[in-house]
Amino acid sequence: MAQTPFDASERRAWAGRAAAYADGFGRLCAYTVPRLLDAAGVGAGARVLDVGTGTGAVAAAAAARGARVSAVDAEPDMVRCAAHAVPEADVRVAALPRLPFLDGEFDAVVGNFVLNHVGRPRAALAELRRVTRPGGRVALTIWAAPAAPGQALLGRAVQAAGVSRPAELPALAPEEDFPRTEEGLAGLLRTAGRLVEVRCAALSWEHRTTPEEWWRGPAAGVATIGQVVISRGADVAERIRRQFTVLAREFTGPDGELFLPHTALLASGRVAGPGWS
Repeated sequence: MAQTPFDASERRAWAGRAAAYADGFGRLCAYTVPRLLDAAGVGAGARVLDVGTGTGAVAAAAAARGARVSAVDAEPDMVRCAAHAVPEADVRVAALPRLPFLDGEFDAVVGNFVLNHVGRPRAALAELRRVTRPGGRVALTIWAAPAAPGQALLGRAVQAAGVSRPAELPALAPEEDFPRTEEGLAGLLRTAGRLVEVRCAALSWEHRTTPEEWWRGPAAGVATIGQVVISRGADVAERIRRQFTVLAREFTGPDGELFLPHTALLASGRVAGPGWS
């Protein structure tokens, strides 16, 4: 299956940025890991696939529970970091919607914020279902929309600086998009994933960081927001940084720490098989 323009853009956005991700956004995304593994029923002896492993936070937590872990990521730099962090796991380079595993190979398949980064979410869900055994569970997180105030901070800084999204950063095709709500994500799992016993809930928390740490990721080009920040050169990036500094005061405590409200969606479902309806 050919890459979409969105997929190609994502590959460029993440290339070689594992360390920059781990130092900032990686800590943010780790918040949902325990709940994600609980939703997938991950425990000792379970065969688990972590899709879009990044630097390996989910894979490491699953291994700590005694699971037998495989993990994939589309970015080789991420795979190297994850393999180092979780040496007992089978970590490979692979990208949705095509995974190098047999039908029904895993008891549980999890993806922490991976669905945000694929050009064909429905095809991706069908593939996650394919590699999960009948009776096994699939669990996923995505960011909710509209974004929580802390999540929107960097985008507001870009907007305040008068910077628009570059044409070379394509959005997800409209026919592939879906509502980033509890109902929207649950519906996607039921229809595209053909899963049963689907559940979806919002998870909200305050991410604690510093202005310096929170700016480092975008300044290094991490994720789409980082690609926007670095797309117009150093002068424009500095203009965005100044706006970020002003807007960040809304979330800054007396000690200079940032308290950034975030909301994610956690959805899970079971693969139907004999005896399941």
